[in-house]
Amino acid sequence: MPAFSLAVLTALDLPPPRLIDVAAACGYDEVGLRLLAATPGGTAYPLMDDAQQLRETKSHLSATGIRVADLEIVAFRPDTIVGSFEAFLETGRELGARHTLVAAYDPDLERFTDRFAAYCEMAQRFGLTADLEFMPWTHVPDLSTAWAILEKISSPAAGLLVDAIHFDRSGARLESLRQIPVQRLHYWQLCDAPADRPGTTEELIHAAREERLFPGEGGLDLVGLTRTMPSDLTISIEVPTVQLAKTLDAEARARRALRGAKAIVAAAGASG
Repeated sequence: MPAFSLAVLTALDLPPPRLIDVAAACGYDEVGLRLLAATPGGTAYPLMDDAQQLRETKSHLSATGIRVADLEIVAFRPDTIVGSFEAFLETGRELGARHTLVAAYDPDLERFTDRFAAYCEMAQRFGLTADLEFMPWTHVPDLSTAWAILEKISSPAAGLLVDAIHFDRSGARLESLRQIPVQRLHYWQLCDAPADRPGTTEELIHAAREERLFPGEGGLDLVGLTRTMPSDLTISIEVPTVQLAKTLDAEARARRALRGAKAIVAAAGASG
């Protein structure tokens, strides 16, 4: 079995120390932490600016043996300054994190590529990867656009982040994924969703950010995707379920997500 990470979006309401405790209680190996908000005013836990919570987070990591897989979210916008992420990366190194998630909200892809390349170099200096996630509503909406950017960047820190729901909703194909060099794949995200795709961008965003399904409970080809991805990569289980969270606590949701993910990985191995 690969290492399994409890993605922050699965239980975004939990501060890092509590998220780590839940991950440990459920049998995860790792966690993802959100230090930077995905959208202006969004939920985040800026540990680089909160020394006490950083100490508590490190203490809970040490006590549980949980590792930090990735940090979120490096969102590039037209006015983004690459140097502004230095404290974020320094904190990531202090936490022992390995990866950072990058999203493109800059319509000028040439400018984004230049800034992303500079960020990759900076991340590498801190011992972290920089993994570009393609999402249909961003300016890197699909696999082909993401790969066209990555081909221009020589830094070994530069990676492609595959998220099961975005892979499906963007119309990506497994044949195309097989062409990506394995060294560009550092970890990936697993969830499920209905087979029918949303009809509008608003519905697409809502489903992805708030209402996914647990692995094995939807209609995505998760077994095929799992068989295509390198088997030694950490799988980040990202299943936001805002409505269900009103009646089912974070630990119960995290257990259900991990149980489903392990079943998918087992099925992929059995059918491989």
